[in-house]
Amino acid sequence: MIKIIIFVNQLKLFYTGIFKMERKRFIKLVAGTTGMITLGSFNKITHLLDEEDKKLPVIFIGHGSPMNGIEDNNFSRRWKQIGEDISLPKTVLCISAHWLTNGTKITAMSQPQTIHDFGGFPKALFDIQYPAPGNPELAAETSKMIKKTSVDLDHEWGLDHGTWSVVKNMYPLANIPVLQLSIDYNQPLQYHYELAKELSALRKKGVLIIGSGNMIHNLRMVAWDKMNVPNYGYDWAIEMNTTFKKYITDRNHQALIEYQKMGASAMLAIPTPDHYIPLIYTLALQDNNDSVSFFNDELVAGSLNMTSVLISSDERNSSLKIPSNQKDSIVTDTI
Repeated sequence: MIKIIIFVNQLKLFYTGIFKMERKRFIKLVAGTTGMITLGSFNKITHLLDEEDKKLPVIFIGHGSPMNGIEDNNFSRRWKQIGEDISLPKTVLCISAHWLTNGTKITAMSQPQTIHDFGGFPKALFDIQYPAPGNPELAAETSKMIKKTSVDLDHEWGLDHGTWSVVKNMYPLANIPVLQLSIDYNQPLQYHYELAKELSALRKKGVLIIGSGNMIHNLRMVAWDKMNVPNYGYDWAIEMNTTFKKYITDRNHQALIEYQKMGASAMLAIPTPDHYIPLIYTLALQDNNDSVSFFNDELVAGSLNMTSVLISSDERNSSLKIPSNQKDSIVTDTI
């Protein structure tokens, strides 16, 4: 009798899973069971369904040049690999360095446009369209979730290159809804850190939160003649890349929020905070049981870096495979 009750409960969960998951993913789970559907096979399927309740990672991605959106290089291949290795999200929410606003906004249209917010690049880059859908319902829910400020539902913006150049590589089929949350550029970093914490519940709702910017971003000091020199950085950039990683590993978020106190090298690395703020959003979402790992850990043209951060409570994500032609290494520390 007990086995029958368990079987019925599992059966309910089985059919619930059909509606909760994408059809292809559910078929993959069912394909793992062969022959007649038994109590044992139901247990296997429902165990996998329970994994849907696990929180998704949070990622800070150094997006660099818009050309990374169409070039096949170490950086774009790593983004693609991460998209394949982590759990498939229901929606992506991106905080991009390229949407700075008065107040906070979230894209709420059903079909966001692809924004080409740059100049001087090849026509092929301007021809790119990334037709991922939006998620108006989640935008409205997120707007209500944030209590620190009012969040306007935006129907004008879209997906700027800080978002689509990265997400296009991670999810090339453009079948995952994508939202953008703007950066209120009038507010200090502590404000953004506190606001970001209010997004934490989204991680358990199947939302992948990405901060897209660059920790070190000084365009005025770019060594254009060293663009193709691997991992080329000025002394101050090398120093700050190491310092940032240490503070992130040590979970010293306050030091990173108060980066001005780090001295002259920090001010060279962050002449303006627009590309740095997305990092603060991702760090704010780190839980006590999350581990942190670094990827694309390279300096570019002296005054830029691509160093990126994966924050995850899933140990499998802290040792993701690196393509054989990827030169950087992953350093993992459990917080």
